Amino acid sequence: MSIQNTPRASRLHIGLFGNRNAGKSSLINALTGQSISLVSPFAGTTTDPVYKSFELHGVGPVVFIDTAGLDDEGELGQLRVEKTKEALDKTDLALMVLTAHPEKELPWLDILKEKGVPTLVVLNQCDQLEQPDALANELRESLALPVLAVSAATGENIPALRQELVRLVPEDFWDLTITGDLVTEGDLVLLVMPQDIQAPKGRLILPQVQTIRELLDKKCLVMSCTADCLEPTLAALASPPKLIITDSQVFPLVWKAKPQESLLTSFSILFAGYKGDIQAFLDGAAVLDRLTESSRVLIAEACAHAPTTEDIGRVKIPRLLRNRIGEGLTIEFVRGNDFPADLSPYDLVIHCGACMFNRRHVLNRISQAEEQQVPICNYGVVLASLSGILDKVCHA
Repeated sequence: MSIQNTPRASRLHIGLFGNRNAGKSSLINALTGQSISLVSPFAGTTTDPVYKSFELHGVGPVVFIDTAGLDDEGELGQLRVEKTKEALDKTDLALMVLTAHPEKELPWLDILKEKGVPTLVVLNQCDQLEQPDALANELRESLALPVLAVSAATGENIPALRQELVRLVPEDFWDLTITGDLVTEGDLVLLVMPQDIQAPKGRLILPQVQTIRELLDKKCLVMSCTADCLEPTLAALASPPKLIITDSQVFPLVWKAKPQESLLTSFSILFAGYKGDIQAFLDGAAVLDRLTESSRVLIAEACAHAPTTEDIGRVKIPRLLRNRIGEGLTIEFVRGNDFPADLSPYDLVIHCGACMFNRRHVLNRISQAEEQQVPICNYGVVLASLSGILDKVCHA
């Protein structure tokens, strides 16, 4: 991945929802001016959600989510609809595509409202309707949502649709930063980078790349080293770094070696705030002291990679937990988009740094846990807590 590219997880996710043949794929092609989504006159062409990254003029880097029809039928159709429900959890801004008065779409509009997702109703195929403006006004009043009549086929009102997308982007979406106000221009930042099986030779992991890019944009002075070179690196510096960002797995080592005046945090803790709710994760860490050997813990990994022999989520955190609590502790795992609808059997959920998920996705998982009164934490916060230095590290 080029350092100039915007990772998919950091892009605005625009979800398109509607019945079969409402013209969702055609609308994406019209918005982008390219044939990036498969279009067919046959109902049900789009099956699983399709994710397309694009630079949308006036908005910036986005991901379009092209979903299956909400009115899909049959056993296979219901499975497709379930996949569309999963796409809702990743949607930052929604387009509900209609060609007539909504019926099956209404419950979905209610879900979007409950989740607080900015939603635009797009009355597509207006070139085929007798009174599209009248219908648009009627929908605007009955749904209490913005409505725009367009035609993906002729291009009518597509420029206005782009402008409306710009208007609906959440105000704080582009303001989120990884390091917050921890550092400013001219500050020296030292990154303690893992060079292990998680970051194969010749590669940096995504959180490192994103953090470096942000620090360079902030015009900070950036120095990097591996954990085994920490002390000589500190000795070579003319002054102590303002901030040290470390791999969570070497928290104790870095804490012992760091200058007293330097702030300490980890990539995972920074991403806990950037991608989720740091306070929810800190609250979740308090549960660690109450776990017993009869407790159940769920570890959720965003990546779908095969676990390695020293995998942080599959091996290292479970080992630390059992050393603290006992070998009888039950630990279960999920990966990728798999996440139980019912979290009630668990006493704690521990989530990874979620570098592969967008913020909306993580916040929805946190909300799900909170609604079911199940504490949730993340890798970096758990490791800092188990190392006994959670109260000494900082977060954005």
